[in-house]
Amino acid sequence: MNTKPLQVSVTLLAGFQWLFFMFANTVVIPISVGNAFQLEQIEIVSAIQRSFIFTGIACLLQGFIGHRLALMEGQSGLWWGVILSLAATASTMNLELTTVGGSIAVGVMISGVLVAGFGMLGMGELLKKWFTPIVMFVFLLLLANQLITIFLKGMIGLNTSESIDLKIACFSFLLAAMTILIHVKGKGIISSLNLLIGMVVGWICAVLLFPIEATETIATTPFLTWFPWGQPTFEWGIVISVVITGLLNTTNTIATLKGAEDIYEQKTTAGQYRASFLLTGALTTGSGMLGLVPYTPYASSLGFLQSTGIRQRTPFFIGSLLFILLGMIPELSAFFSTIPQSVGNTVLFVAYLQLFSSALRNIEGLTFEPKTVYRIALPALVGLSIMSLPAAAFATLPALLQPLLSNGMLVGILAALFMELVYYLGQYRKVQL
Repeated sequence: MNTKPLQVSVTLLAGFQWLFFMFANTVVIPISVGNAFQLEQIEIVSAIQRSFIFTGIACLLQGFIGHRLALMEGQSGLWWGVILSLAATASTMNLELTTVGGSIAVGVMISGVLVAGFGMLGMGELLKKWFTPIVMFVFLLLLANQLITIFLKGMIGLNTSESIDLKIACFSFLLAAMTILIHVKGKGIISSLNLLIGMVVGWICAVLLFPIEATETIATTPFLTWFPWGQPTFEWGIVISVVITGLLNTTNTIATLKGAEDIYEQKTTAGQYRASFLLTGALTTGSGMLGLVPYTPYASSLGFLQSTGIRQRTPFFIGSLLFILLGMIPELSAFFSTIPQSVGNTVLFVAYLQLFSSALRNIEGLTFEPKTVYRIALPALVGLSIMSLPAAAFATLPALLQPLLSNGMLVGILAALFMELVYYLGQYRKVQL
């Protein structure tokens, strides 16, 4: 019996599964960022096209000449959260959105050059040692909290209103419950495609339950638009915060490549770290010019690989090519830009709940003596506390420091890195004595 046609069919289906995974993790990002910068619908459609095409190209490059693993290179959750936070605080800092966007673009390009430089110098091995399990726990916990907060607001209608919309909130939580149930109780491919199923079912139900007046979108908009968030501007407080974000974003590369070692049952080499950093840096620089959330290897790819059991690169490349094709057809990009915000936010709310599990796994086996508790609790709780403070509370701080100190995630991660440095210097001193 000739099994080759069956193998080809399975490979193609696996490629479509990668396409769905890439789509679910990408489509909401340019929409939410476009809304944050008050872009026109035509510009949001253009951003969706760029995101699809650029993400597909990024995945192909990493798979062929970067780390050479089947790991999605996508728009970073850390970057996404920081960019949305800076856009939201523009009025507090008495800045125009175009000024904030232009400064973000400058910071993104600078950080891209620095990350590429780290790759060329082989800094991945050194950084890997500094990002201890405790730092990774703080990073993942704060990232999960920041993103979940953003998604929750969209789920309950706070993105378009100052008060909770009960109808949208009830719909969103029912959709979240259904998506979680499919993941937990579903078998095989059904379980692994829970996000896609949730998005399709949610989209159909939202259109039926909350009909809105259709808006005409010009589908022939050029997707290559330079600096759509604003022309390059040097608002140094924002630029410095963004550069720091870019350096901290290297934790995604380290965490993902380290996690891939168990799945592929082989150690990640220094060459793979170097190539991955170099490509991520180059892609980040391009993102700043094109008004895209910068890129990083997706840690969520590890769960995807574990769920499907398909580790080969061929389906990954097929999915990447299909994603590029999807972005090159303007009508499809325009269609996907109409996905209801409540549906997109609900699906990603469910997806990123898994970050909490990833955070907890980093501190399994630790002995919770007083020193350990302080190393974990201080940066995590300070970061969470800052996130809960109103943006106006930081208005009395110097303008240069406002974007940095008002961002709970950045403060928490920097505090965790500092405490780990102090702890290990203390341990080293004891050994010397």
